[in-house]
Amino acid sequence: NKGNYVVKVDGVDISPNPVISGKPATFTISASTGQAITGGKAVIEVYFFGFHIHQETHDLCEETSCPITVGNFVLSHNQVLPGFTPPGSYKLKMTLSGARIKQLTCISFDFKINFGASESSVSDSLSAHQVYI
Repeated sequence: NKGNYVVKVDGVDISPNPVISGKPATFTISASTGQAITGGKAVIEVYFFGFHIHQETHDLCEETSCPITVGNFVLSHNQVLPGFTPPGSYKLKMTLSGARIKQLTCISFDFKINFGASESSVSDSLSAHQVYI
């Protein structure tokens, strides 16, 4: 579902895909905005089999260059998952808020984690979608 957000998400790229536990992963989000954004927060929540297992908050300007000007921009988040992270299907939810705007956008997407480098699988098709909160 698409909300009427200041930031519109165009796509999500995960590298590597699927994510490998114990190895670095990069989540790159292509987006656009109709108004300049000077700062804010990115709240990342992770769910495993529907259970909330992790949450972290980052300064928006650590995830992308600020100020964000009108037009297209890229938000990139790097993460090293612990080697003991169980393999399986996960859901990531990211909410962006601005200094003066309570909610810039909210996106949710599924991703897979494989255990170690020996496993190989093709991930389900990824689709980023904006959701209402």
